[in-house]
Amino acid sequence: MAVINWGIIGCGDVTEVKSGPAFNKVPDSRLIAVMRRDAAKAADYAERHNVGKWYSDAAELMNDEEINAIYIATPPSSHLEYALTALEKGFNVYVEKPVTLNAAEAQQMADAVKQHNGRLTVAHYRRAQPMFLFIKELLDKNTIGEIRTVQIRLWQSAKPALIANTADNWRVRPELSGGGYFHDLAPHQLDLMLYYFGEPAHYNGYALNQAGLTAADDHVGGYVVFKNKIAVNGSWCFNVAESEAIDKCEIIGTKGSISFAFFAHTVSWKNEEGDKSVTFEPLQHVQQPMIEQVVKCFNGEAPNPCTIDEAVVLMKIMDAFTGRG
Repeated sequence: MAVINWGIIGCGDVTEVKSGPAFNKVPDSRLIAVMRRDAAKAADYAERHNVGKWYSDAAELMNDEEINAIYIATPPSSHLEYALTALEKGFNVYVEKPVTLNAAEAQQMADAVKQHNGRLTVAHYRRAQPMFLFIKELLDKNTIGEIRTVQIRLWQSAKPALIANTADNWRVRPELSGGGYFHDLAPHQLDLMLYYFGEPAHYNGYALNQAGLTAADDHVGGYVVFKNKIAVNGSWCFNVAESEAIDKCEIIGTKGSISFAFFAHTVSWKNEEGDKSVTFEPLQHVQQPMIEQVVKCFNGEAPNPCTIDEAVVLMKIMDAFTGRG
C-alpha cells in the first residue's frame, strides 16, 4: 500500500481542527505541504502544525513532486478551478463541501473526473461518523418500520453559533459560497438523506432574503420525494431569536420514529419496544473517519465514500431549493 502524501490548498479555519491534523493520524497518510495566498498565514499554519512545507501559490504546491493528493479547502468559488488542474496533473483529489457554487460546475468536475480517469472524493464526512452510521443501521434493521416522512429544521440567529467566525464572513457572500449559511450547513443534512434513502424522484423549494442583513438568502425551504416514496421536508432559517434556535431531524416510520440533531451527539428512537437513546463521544477531528476511507479509496483498497456524481445530485437539489436550478 502506498503512502498518500497530501497538499492542502486553503489552510483556513476548517483545516485547523476538523481536518488538517487528521491527515497525519491516519495510516498511510502524511501531510506534506499547505498553501494559502497569505504567505504569513501559510507559514504560521505550517509552523503550528509541524508541516514541512508551505506555499502562497497553488501552482507551486501542485509542482511539488512529493505530493500525490490534493485537499481543496478554499471557499467554493475556487473549488472547480483547483480540482480541474489537480485532475489534469494526475492527483487524487478530496474537495470540501459544497463541492462547487452550483450543479453546473459540479457536472464540469464530474466530467473531468471521467476524462482523466481520476479519483475524487467529496467531503461529506458525516457519512463516516459513528453516530450517522448508527442511524443508518437503525434504518437498515427496520427499527421503526417503513419510513414515511422526514422533517428537518435548522433555525438559527443571524450569527449562528454553528458557523466559524472569519474576518470576511465569506459564507454569506454568494459569489464565494454559492449562497449563504444554507450552502454551508445544508450539504451535511441533504447528503445524509441521499446516503440513507437513495435516488430522488422530485425536489423543489424556495429561498428568501427576509432580514436583508447580507446579500445571501437567509430562509430556505424545500422537499425531496425519493424513488422509494419517502418524503423529506426541510426548513432552514437564519434570522430567528436565539431562544428559538433548533437543530432537529425526525424520521417517522410505520412503527416509530428516530430523532437527532445533525450538529450534536445524541440519537433517540422509539418503537413498540419503548424509548431509547444513545450519546456518542465528540470526535477530536470530525473528518478523520472520512479521511481514513479516502486514503483507502485512493490506494484502491475501498470504494469511494462519496463520489462527485453523488455531489452533482446534491447540488441539483440545492439549486432547486434556492431557485438556481
